[in-house]
Amino acid sequence: MEARHLRYALALAEHQHFGRAAKAVGIAQPPLSKQIAQLEGEVGARLFDRTARGVFPTAAGEAFLARARRALAEMEAAAGDAERAARGETGRLRLGFVGSALLELLPSVLNRFSRDHPHVRLQAAEMSTARGGRALLDGELDVCVGRGAPRGPGAREIVTVAVGRDRLVAVVGAAHPYAGQAAVSVGQLREQHLITASAEEEPATFARLRQAGGDGVFTHRGWTGARDVHTIMGLAACGLGVGLGPASMRAARRPDTWICDVTPGVVLPDLVMSFRADDASPVQAAFLAVTRDLCPHVGAALG
Repeated sequence: MEARHLRYALALAEHQHFGRAAKAVGIAQPPLSKQIAQLEGEVGARLFDRTARGVFPTAAGEAFLARARRALAEMEAAAGDAERAARGETGRLRLGFVGSALLELLPSVLNRFSRDHPHVRLQAAEMSTARGGRALLDGELDVCVGRGAPRGPGAREIVTVAVGRDRLVAVVGAAHPYAGQAAVSVGQLREQHLITASAEEEPATFARLRQAGGDGVFTHRGWTGARDVHTIMGLAACGLGVGLGPASMRAARRPDTWICDVTPGVVLPDLVMSFRADDASPVQAAFLAVTRDLCPHVGAALG
């Protein structure tokens, strides 16, 4: 039994005449009569009464046609679902990201992606670069945004593309002596308790800060590790010390904090988007396409 047999039976029930039904389905009347007879033989019951007034479904035919309508509807729905999935319009995307990605990159990307792909289940979670990298390598994420490429077994199968560049700034509470200054020097930072990304959670950023400030920058006055820029700013506002983070923190400036440039300038590790090279998911491809449209400077790399 094939889908065409169901369509033939439904057409015959609608038109109640072999000739009109044959015209509706685009075949000649004799083949239609033969197909209906074969269908009845396969079902093992007479589905239609042939009378002088027309052709009408029997009780068995009515029962068969009810199921046939639902079966054809499901087949059409299945084909539609497959087409939408192939275009990346349905499915799931698991995204991990560092907090600073919400300051510039992700708001525009996620807004566009959610608008254009409303039926995709987006599972987004903030996590450190280290945690996100492990999750991507373990197959728990489809896309990860962090500072620095994932490391560990399987890292060679990961594609990493820079999607943002930033430099270091310092944030202090409104009552701090540095408040009101346009800039602070790396030498001045050595005399302060620092609040910054931890070596375990953000190894690339921590290494860059230690390189810029020297080995003693974190040991002279001590330091506090924080996972995201919002915690860094909050602890600085509490007067705990001087927070260090990306210049994009200015987008989340608090009224009880002050942000200074750091001299000489310190370039932070790139904000990168990472994903598995062998992932052929249409949803992932759709997400990367949105990113490519909104971040022209990474278009060639993502392509």
